Amino acid sequence: MAVGFLLQWALGEATLLVPFALWPWGDFPVGTGADGLPLTVGFQPWQLVSYAFLHGGIGHLFFNGLALYQFGARIEYTFGQRRFAIYFFTCVIGAGLTQLAVNALMINAGASPFPTIGASGGVLGLLLAYGLLFPHERVMLLIPPIPMSARTLVIAFGVISLVLGVTGTAAGIAHFAHLGGMLFGWLLLRYWRGEPPFKKRRPPRPRLVR
Repeated sequence: MAVGFLLQWALGEATLLVPFALWPWGDFPVGTGADGLPLTVGFQPWQLVSYAFLHGGIGHLFFNGLALYQFGARIEYTFGQRRFAIYFFTCVIGAGLTQLAVNALMINAGASPFPTIGASGGVLGLLLAYGLLFPHERVMLLIPPIPMSARTLVIAFGVISLVLGVTGTAAGIAHFAHLGGMLFGWLLLRYWRGEPPFKKRRPPRPRLVR
């Protein structure tokens, strides 16, 4: 994430936002290119991953990086590196898919297209996993500095994101992407555990030694 932010600063936001931010489905004009032809933007498959490595400012990067370190380190130790990577990027992609669906509804309702950037959906997915794995662990919010259990923190973030997303409060923040990251993380955990709505995995059949 830090490398992506440094590239944004070095190359200019427009250079990276056009190809690598998460844009809605469709083609949307954003001006004229150097060749004089119309320049359009729109969704490309790689944007479901690349958007998470771009951020809207130092504060955005700092809080995502802090949460990734605070919650991700413990989860990586529990899951192992491979499963941790699968989980995190599933949450990132799930958040992106959710945001694409929300953007499509908003554009159909007359809103202007806009790009989405940031790893918050993946980070909220990690927070969900932390709350499920260590529900009684005490955590401390930075703003305001209030101690609470990890489970309470997860519920609070989920409710706040839902309320702000439905009411349209705090515009400019992809609240439904946060919820999408949490949802896809929850589904993946249940899949790994063989819990509904997924079938319970049967243990491997024993081999007969003859």
